[in-house]
Amino acid sequence: MTKKPVPASPAAGGKAPSKKKAAQESKAGRMDAELAASIAAFAVDAPVLDPLIAAHAYGSGAYPYSDRPKRKAYEKELHGLQIELLKLQEWVKAQHERVAIVFEGRDAAGKGGTIHRLVQHLNPRFVRVVALDKPTDAEAGQWYFQRYIAHLPQRGEIAIFDRSWYNRAVIEPVMGFCTPAQTAHFLTQVPTFEKMLVDDGIRLFKIWLDIGREMQLMRLHERHQDPLKRWKLSPVDFAAPSRWEAISAHRNAMIEASQSPVPWSAVLANDKMRARLGVIRQILAQIPYDGRDDGIVGIPDPAIVLDGRTFLARHAG
Repeated sequence: MTKKPVPASPAAGGKAPSKKKAAQESKAGRMDAELAASIAAFAVDAPVLDPLIAAHAYGSGAYPYSDRPKRKAYEKELHGLQIELLKLQEWVKAQHERVAIVFEGRDAAGKGGTIHRLVQHLNPRFVRVVALDKPTDAEAGQWYFQRYIAHLPQRGEIAIFDRSWYNRAVIEPVMGFCTPAQTAHFLTQVPTFEKMLVDDGIRLFKIWLDIGREMQLMRLHERHQDPLKRWKLSPVDFAAPSRWEAISAHRNAMIEASQSPVPWSAVLANDKMRARLGVIRQILAQIPYDGRDDGIVGIPDPAIVLDGRTFLARHAG
């Protein structure tokens, strides 16, 4: 006669899961499934954002904070840091230095707002924001880096790139604007290109702003609802939600291939105020300008300002 299998006893295999724990896991699984369904059904032009997406936005992407900073405290810190930026600019002018800051990141990650706070009180004669449109036919026939070279900083100047030559590493391949071979060729050339810049004396910074998926959806929806911000939405922004994983993969490959000679700084930007302060501190802390007040500059928040390799390790799972 065939014996029925005997279930393993708790003593043999450890304690059996409690009913409470099983119920919690079941509930968490249902919530995850509901959130995934909400994300899949997202439409930027929907009259109302799904409340489930809104509820998960701030903590999305494993953002390390649950609280929001106080506006007055943020404005006080920003004021002090902007005074330091003015000292930095005076030093750059006096020492005939050249500073280039590259901003890349997720769509709706806050690049424009962060750049605005960087340049808000600087002398516009000695700082430029470079935001290039798509290449002309003539530029498309040039060496890829060629049109960016014309916008590099002169002596005594700071140049800030609102997207840069790294379009070829993430946006262009994801959107089908270049071939895989062109991206691969770019990634082999960019370390040499940047070494030439650094060897020539340019201080180069590379910032990647990252946000969680639900936060991106909320910001894109808010832009579409606001007539004063709708101009910010481009075809790339509209395509971003459906290409989330592809952008992640290309971002990781880009950072891995171009971490040297100039390392990336990845800033977790679910909270715009924390991100802006973190970016400014990251730049100020690395330049030995005269009169730097280290009490104000401090150190960039290590919970949200990460070295490129640390950021990649964080996303390894």
